[in-house]
Amino acid sequence: MDVLVSALALLLLSPVLLVTAAAVAIDSGFPVLFRQTRIGLGGRAFGMLKFRSMVRNAAAIGPFNTSANDPRITRVGLFIRRTSLDELPQLLNVLKGDMSLVGPRPDVPVQRSLYNDADWALRCSVRPGITGLAQVELRSEGTEDQRRELDLRYVREHDLWLDCRILARTAGRLTGRGAN
Repeated sequence: MDVLVSALALLLLSPVLLVTAAAVAIDSGFPVLFRQTRIGLGGRAFGMLKFRSMVRNAAAIGPFNTSANDPRITRVGLFIRRTSLDELPQLLNVLKGDMSLVGPRPDVPVQRSLYNDADWALRCSVRPGITGLAQVELRSEGTEDQRRELDLRYVREHDLWLDCRILARTAGRLTGRGAN
């Protein structure tokens, strides 16, 4: 289902992808895509794709997470983050099998330290997702602890019905409220 939906979404959203790429290039140059190492199923590292919403080399001048009014975020970046357009290239990660449409958001390797061994193994027992329970409940408004607990809750309780509810609620969260 992930592969079919992501392929169809890439096809239908190709005009949006092209306009977004052009806007990033015009606003802040190339590259338009950002690849970041994230942790996936079984603890395997992969390169997660996003439209670049921050200045080049942002990781070298700040932390892995962002906050409101982060000076590294570009003008176009602010818009594509609020509307979640920056996440659309992750449909390619879904197509490749690194991610699912729904699941806990993939962590950067340094976030491993936030988990005990049992919780980390649990978290890595499913594919990470483009959207998840923490995103529909909190977006970027929650604390690390709140997001971690919702991610672990998703892993323990996930089923097709929960995934469908999360996908439906995701559409309602694309208003820009709470995004960094």
